Amino acid sequence: MNHSVAVFRADAYTPEACTRAVEGAFAALEAPKRIGPDTKILLKPNLLAKHAPDKAVTTHPEILRAVIRACVRRGAKPQNITMADSAGGLYNPAAMEALYKVSGLAAVCAEEGVCAYTACETDLCAADGRVVKEFELLRPVLQADFIINLPKMKSHVMTGMTAATKNLFGCIPGLKKAEWHTRFPDKERFGHMLIDLLETVQPDMAVLDAIVGMEGDGPAGGEPRSVGLVMGSEDHPLLDLAICRLMQFDPMRVPYLKAAAERGLLPENGFDPAVLVGEPDAFLPVENWKIPSSYENGGEGSTDFADSRSRIPAFLAPVVRYAEKWIAPHPVVNRAKCIGCGRCAEICPRQTITVKNGKAKIEVNSCIRCFCCHEMCPVKAMDVKKLSVFSL
Repeated sequence: MNHSVAVFRADAYTPEACTRAVEGAFAALEAPKRIGPDTKILLKPNLLAKHAPDKAVTTHPEILRAVIRACVRRGAKPQNITMADSAGGLYNPAAMEALYKVSGLAAVCAEEGVCAYTACETDLCAADGRVVKEFELLRPVLQADFIINLPKMKSHVMTGMTAATKNLFGCIPGLKKAEWHTRFPDKERFGHMLIDLLETVQPDMAVLDAIVGMEGDGPAGGEPRSVGLVMGSEDHPLLDLAICRLMQFDPMRVPYLKAAAERGLLPENGFDPAVLVGEPDAFLPVENWKIPSSYENGGEGSTDFADSRSRIPAFLAPVVRYAEKWIAPHPVVNRAKCIGCGRCAEICPRQTITVKNGKAKIEVNSCIRCFCCHEMCPVKAMDVKKLSVFSL
């Protein structure tokens, strides 16, 4: 594996800018040299939900187009290239066709002659992981000879940030993702699950869309933020570590990067700019990147929160553990925005959300704070509520 991170400027989603940056990333890495006429290629975008490209939620269609053409230039046949993903809701042909259409990805696939996968077939795959021994994955993931991950640079209310490694969660079909949240409500073990998934899927490379990222309460409820970069790597944790540097966000607050570090998958001395290739001068930290509100002021995933909790007297620990589910950041329904569509209830791993009188209602006592409802709400009606009693 080539342990480098390619960085190239791209100030807009024009075909010229995307082609230049993506071609640069392909040329800088070793993996694309394995692409040939008979290579079955899977392109895995970030397709969280039904959002138009300008919302900065999904991988931009011009990045997809540039990657398809980069593969074809290296001998790949369009009929051997498949784009496939699974969003967080129902996984069926009608749902996927609608998602591909709204995101602009379906049009690019049709124009470039590649398959936008909607058959929605899955298979079980053995995993030699630390916490997982078997995954159910999209069939094209298991049939591919060469996997290119196409993530988006975004903040994330549950994991702090999301980029290459977290994007592979979309290899798990639809509502099956909710089962994994239920199985691993603890974020540390959820992080190890994502690393088990990475080592099972074994993607060949990633091309990350950071031309416009998302800051704040991502991966869907934040605000677009211009960054002006396309980045690529064969090393997913290293690429994500670089994204943390761009965001100026502590990588040890990201559950899956903390898990990767524990397993020796990250450099012991942290991020070294020497790994950057291509146009390293373009790699400049983004000033005042907004972190998720769930991570502010000692919130979820914060070392300040953990340190404060550790100072609680031992005889109060059981009370604190019980109270934490109320005190820690958690989703709340903004009734003024809620349209009662039921997407939150559909995706909730613990089925703690119901729709009554046209509005969603959360049973906070059963909430595991996975923020799936926040991710999937089409009208941003799930807010993040915080209390700061541990700052004493």
